[in-house]
Amino acid sequence: MNARLLNAVLLLALLAQGLGAVPAAAYQDATPEEQAAALLATMTPEERVGQLFLISFDGTDVSEGTPIYDLIVNQHVGGVMLDAEHDNFTGAGTAVADAWELIQGLQRLEWNASSRPQNDPITSEPFTPVYVPLFVGISQEGGGPPDDELHNALTPLPNQLAIGATWNPALAYEVGEVLGTELRALGFNLLFGPSLDVLENPSPERSGDLGVGSFGGDPYWVGLMGQQYIAGLHAGSDNRLVVVGKHFPGHGGSDRPPEEEIPTIRKSLEQLTQIELAPFFAVTTRPLGDPQRVDALLLSHIRYQGFQGNIRATTRPLSFDPQAFNLVMALPELATWRAEGGLVVSDELGSRAVRRFYDPTETTFTGRLVARDAFLAGNDLLYLGDFQGHDSPDTYTTIVRALAFFAQKYREDVAFAQRVDEAALRILTAKFRLYDIFRLDRVLSSSTQLQAIGQSQSVTFEVARQAATLLSPDVNELEVTLPVAPEELERIVIITDSVETRQCDACEPVISPATDALAQAALRLYGPSGGGQILPSNLFSFSFQDLLNLLDGAEAGGRLLSELRIAQWIVVVTRDIRADRPASAALRRLLAERPDLLQGRRVIVFSLHAPYYLDATDVSKLTAYYGLYSHQPQFIDVAARLLFRELSAPGAPPVSVEGVGYDLITATLPDPNQVIGLTVSVAGVQVLPTPEDAEAVVPLNVNVGDTITLVTGVIVDRNGHPVPDNTPVTFSLSTVAETTTQLRDLTATTRNGAAQISFTADSGGRLEVFAASGEPPARSAAVQFDVAGPTLVAGSGTDSATPEQTTVSGPVTPEPALAETEAQPRERINLSDWILMALVTGFISLFAYQVAALSGQVRWGVRWALLAVIGGALTILYLAFGLPGAAALVRTGEAWGVAVAGLLGAAAGWASGLAWRALER
Repeated sequence: MNARLLNAVLLLALLAQGLGAVPAAAYQDATPEEQAAALLATMTPEERVGQLFLISFDGTDVSEGTPIYDLIVNQHVGGVMLDAEHDNFTGAGTAVADAWELIQGLQRLEWNASSRPQNDPITSEPFTPVYVPLFVGISQEGGGPPDDELHNALTPLPNQLAIGATWNPALAYEVGEVLGTELRALGFNLLFGPSLDVLENPSPERSGDLGVGSFGGDPYWVGLMGQQYIAGLHAGSDNRLVVVGKHFPGHGGSDRPPEEEIPTIRKSLEQLTQIELAPFFAVTTRPLGDPQRVDALLLSHIRYQGFQGNIRATTRPLSFDPQAFNLVMALPELATWRAEGGLVVSDELGSRAVRRFYDPTETTFTGRLVARDAFLAGNDLLYLGDFQGHDSPDTYTTIVRALAFFAQKYREDVAFAQRVDEAALRILTAKFRLYDIFRLDRVLSSSTQLQAIGQSQSVTFEVARQAATLLSPDVNELEVTLPVAPEELERIVIITDSVETRQCDACEPVISPATDALAQAALRLYGPSGGGQILPSNLFSFSFQDLLNLLDGAEAGGRLLSELRIAQWIVVVTRDIRADRPASAALRRLLAERPDLLQGRRVIVFSLHAPYYLDATDVSKLTAYYGLYSHQPQFIDVAARLLFRELSAPGAPPVSVEGVGYDLITATLPDPNQVIGLTVSVAGVQVLPTPEDAEAVVPLNVNVGDTITLVTGVIVDRNGHPVPDNTPVTFSLSTVAETTTQLRDLTATTRNGAAQISFTADSGGRLEVFAASGEPPARSAAVQFDVAGPTLVAGSGTDSATPEQTTVSGPVTPEPALAETEAQPRERINLSDWILMALVTGFISLFAYQVAALSGQVRWGVRWALLAVIGGALTILYLAFGLPGAAALVRTGEAWGVAVAGLLGAAAGWASGLAWRALER
């Protein structure tokens, strides 16, 4: 009722104003959800349907008469995607200004349309469209082309694998912040990225391999980097950017490019939650308003075999399967996010993969039905990239038909209309979270913001420096095999894998990296104008195509062959290996076919892509192999500094690299050579031991019944970084009380690198604790302290430890230690006492029976034996319950006193039997 009342009030205000756009005053106190509901109530079916569509278009012309003009002004589409494939961007010189002008023009079309009356296509009644800002989106992954749509206009940022190789979430935040700032300055408010895929099993020969399009292969680290990257995007854009995490629920296991053919992955939903879905959970479980929370998810065209446990059952692509989609969205980690307005965006619906799914012959493609299926599966925002049906002359016609089909179905099908309203409400809410008021001046960015674009290259250099990885050999061996940098008179041949790209069809080609990029960087830093370590005449730059010509015996490779024969250094700058670029495999061919050219020379390889394209045999022929992960200019600069030994390589691969024997799972296990810090706290007194006091008795005031808390320091992995969350840690407890020793292990898991556990001290004695994790284990120092109070009878205690996972915010400052508590004398019997008294009682019982049996009175023998047992048992219970006099007997007599008490009790029982027999006589 409240929502309906609010809608009515806002609608009356709208009518009273007589304006096409909803007045700001009507919305100033409403939440985004309430604003969206009120606005939705004023929209026609065509406007509501239009919000569901995210389209692409060709070129940069948005004037009246163009298809994009009609789709925005008359068809009311809710968003557009800009990319290089559709020539939406121009060359480097004017790319920034042109992109800004284009986005301004698109948003103005929508604004102007809201002030022009139109006729309802069904009733012919005039109406004025409401103003809803467009989504203007882009996919900009970092690393330059082909992974970026804007090639050279923005700050050249690193790709995600390079960020992952730093193992530094703060840098992920900084990169995201720069990108968010620059995208907002241009006017973008929708970003497809970052990728939250887990590169679990790198496979360079697999066409679907993610390469540099992932933060790495560990779910925890991918999620952590994703959180920080998303937070940076939100901060840099001042929360004016809808961040779309991709490729939900994960591309890491696909065996082919998802845009070419829909891959099938053999995994159950339970398996997906452990690996692929974990990074998505990391950004969907954050509370509403948290900058680390993702706004939307890009739903991929992936199908699963064994999704619900039956290995013979295969789902439809998740983007077209309502049952599978709802099953995933019902997971607790996603259900709340979805209920609070989380958007789901379809992957490109016009891709070749989708076309082949609907028709393997690729002869028919009915766009409106494909869009309907994707929408009913659960997608809110439908991305109609390359969306041309077989029965349409162009993409524009196919989109118009799909819009008309949806509007007609809205009017005819109540259930469909409800689904449209639900999705449109989510989209409008997302837009109101970007702009508190739908007004053009709130949407457009100022041209003055363009001045900051491209000015944050120091962030990229810092990523390059921290990501640089020495893959082979290790540091110690490198000092032996490569003790010095190139000298002034030594000849250096540099062979670079350069790729030609174009920002648009009419744009000039750009080579990246340039064939002489490394040589130029080396001369700038160490040439005559730098340190004077090298001469320009001793640097020779060649391309991979030159190397391919040499290997193929072409005459064009003759000069390279001559230089290789007299060079002292051969430096190779490589990228990925692709079937569509034969020259990209030239390095592997050189290593396999012409090892003679490498003998006696220092061979250095810098990988500007994923580092797993060389196998162990290839690597064995190299002097040094470095992973740099990206081909941006700053990474070339770092390569030059590495070559001349100015920098070290502190990074580590965020994925497994089989060729150098690097296994990511092993690398992220706890380092067995570390000593884990351990904080012990009891009633507010905390002690942080060091290895030196490992065997010392810590003076703590601990009594039986106290809760003891153990907290480890940050446990590091074999790369020196905090171990992933949920790494098991075992806390071992040993309580020694006179003749007894009680052992138990309690297990907790790490959170932010540390683990915590609490338990109750349930017996007196000397307690020793230590923590261990990993195999072979890393251990903490052992801590010993005394627990005052009665000792616990072995076997009767209960484990009251309750593992807790809490964040350790920093080192604990120890408080002044209390004086050591003196050991308390025991006052109750223990297990050894029980056993001793039972033996004594048994002996008296057997003796009583034998006395009677020898005199022929077997029946009385049985009676005397039982009465002796009863007498001994009563004595044991008297002492166990600590009845009057028991404590003094145990304290003074100890074991022998207890034995005598058992003897007297059993004898008293036998004596009662003798009295019984005497009475009967």
